[in-house]
Amino acid sequence: MVGSVPPRAVINAVRPSTPDRFSAKGVMGHQVAISANVFADGHDVIAARLRWRPIGGRWVEIPMVATGNDRFAAWVTPRAVGHHEFEIDGWVDRHGTWRHRVEVKFAAGQDVAQELEEGARLLEGDLDRLPTTLTAEAATAIGALRDEDRADRVGPAMAPGLGAILSQLPDRVNTTTSGPWPVWVDRERAAVGSWYELFPRSFGGLQGAAKRLAAVADLGFDVVYLPPIHPIGSTARKGPGNTLNAGSDDPGSPWAIGSADGGHDAVAPELGTIDDFDDFVAEAARLGLDVALDYALQCSPDHPWVSSHPEWFSHRPDGSIRFAENPPKQYQDIYPIDFYPARDEDRTALWQACLDLLEHWIAHGVTIFRVDNPHTKPFELWRWLIDSVHERHAEVVFLAEAFTRPAVMHRLAEVGFSQSYTYFTWRTTKAELTEYGEELARGPDADYFRPNLWPNTPDILSGPLRHGPPAAFKQRAVLAATMGPSWGIYSGYELCENEPAAETNEEYRNSEKYEIKHRDWHSPRSIAGYIARLNDIRRRHPALADLASLRFHPTTSDAHVAYSKQVPLPPGPDADLEAAGGVDTVLTIVSLDPFIARDGTIWIDLGALSLPWDEPLDAYDELTREVFPWWGPEPYVRLDPETPAHVIHLRRASEVRFSDADRP
Repeated sequence: MVGSVPPRAVINAVRPSTPDRFSAKGVMGHQVAISANVFADGHDVIAARLRWRPIGGRWVEIPMVATGNDRFAAWVTPRAVGHHEFEIDGWVDRHGTWRHRVEVKFAAGQDVAQELEEGARLLEGDLDRLPTTLTAEAATAIGALRDEDRADRVGPAMAPGLGAILSQLPDRVNTTTSGPWPVWVDRERAAVGSWYELFPRSFGGLQGAAKRLAAVADLGFDVVYLPPIHPIGSTARKGPGNTLNAGSDDPGSPWAIGSADGGHDAVAPELGTIDDFDDFVAEAARLGLDVALDYALQCSPDHPWVSSHPEWFSHRPDGSIRFAENPPKQYQDIYPIDFYPARDEDRTALWQACLDLLEHWIAHGVTIFRVDNPHTKPFELWRWLIDSVHERHAEVVFLAEAFTRPAVMHRLAEVGFSQSYTYFTWRTTKAELTEYGEELARGPDADYFRPNLWPNTPDILSGPLRHGPPAAFKQRAVLAATMGPSWGIYSGYELCENEPAAETNEEYRNSEKYEIKHRDWHSPRSIAGYIARLNDIRRRHPALADLASLRFHPTTSDAHVAYSKQVPLPPGPDADLEAAGGVDTVLTIVSLDPFIARDGTIWIDLGALSLPWDEPLDAYDELTREVFPWWGPEPYVRLDPETPAHVIHLRRASEVRFSDADRP
């Protein structure tokens, strides 16, 4: 371009990012890796730096390091929730290019007289940009480069400290900047947590459910999730099994929201009062539990909105309101909302009403919303709602219940959802689990799509759980709890409830969505202790809170899946995880056959885990509390229905200085 200096450095493939420049995601206190391709024409050395800040705050500058093949990276650890941004600067590093040229010519025995003078002039040109502490050192280097009687003329200019500073001086007139790139930083629960879903009505209401919270906390869960607790309509109320012949004692579906007793901002009288809900939230907080509430934007025909705002609903040619359908399924007890009514003022009023509902429940202590079927509502609605909530309540978390097409699920994450349900429920073979785990950990959407792995939901009883033995429930729990940073179960999972509605229907027989369930929590089939152990392991091992380090390892048997996670340990003493080298390495091996014993060999890439091939290793199985002698990369494994998985804390034998009471 005539009259200007075209930039030489190119910056692309920036991560973390989203396809349409919405906010990528980070977690307060957790390291965020930022990287990009930075390159230019020719053979000059390239330099790059990261600039990072909370929106409106002071920029922090961090040198980026070359990680290979034109890729540069830097790492930041956010210290606050909220909106952040970063920029990447790239330029031709004239000082680095000069040092490289001199080193190569020296090694080849070539004359460097001209290069020495070039180096002196480069240093002189940047003296005004050097810290005052390096001015004298730079002056000495300039003098040495021009001192023909000096034996070592280049040594001072090659000093590592001086060179590092010089290479981070962007070109005065030819620096390329990419950004700003937005990042939303959440609290940890948005990315890491164990969820437990229960229906308060099966415990006699909110007061009874509050008494169940201690058991949920004892199982090690972080979040208790409630389906809708609002009044349920009587028109077209569903009976057992989603039938239309509800009796007078049938409670109906909690998702048919609204009656003469109120709408989304009310508590169903049969569950209690708003004071009972406040007591429930207070008891959960006392036990260290977040409360997640279902946010389902749909209405019963009896909802107050139907009469007060008929313009918020779709009408058929005969004037009646269209009920919800997902052919062949029909939901006669639910009216979907039309989020784009004909008049713009009606849309504005409707969207504001949806926001007011969130504000209402946040005021009553709800910090997490599990959003029902968000893929059937406009993306722009969610972008606006989530942004509006986060402006005042940055701590609030949104989980998308969106079992739908990948592009739609990822778009919901891109516009702001903190995390999402996934296809894990239907990934059951070694090949499926490996492919999906790799996609979640390192795929192009990993910068903003956070998975929450659920083996079951009130709607879904699938795969090996259908008619499966307790071993199947243990296997799927281990996979969900150790593959993903977030996982959850629906109440009854610990009792291995396994009867499907039909061979062609993956829902539960006698579904709690349409009737009240009475369970024997002391059943001999219960695996509650196993689940509690899994959650305890998750809390003690930082590696299991990570997704990016998920690495699958080959197995000789398709009935085994093996994977590891490894992260640096946080600073400070840790009695349970004390280890030289400061890393936490967890290896998980799971049988996929719940019926018979399966054996085989696992090939562990010890080099990738920075563990020796030819020294003894300490392998402590966190599930069975056994210590295994371990030598080499090819352990033999035998798993059976009684021991369907190993979750192994793996490290050098010489590093073991355990004070863990679990050790035998």
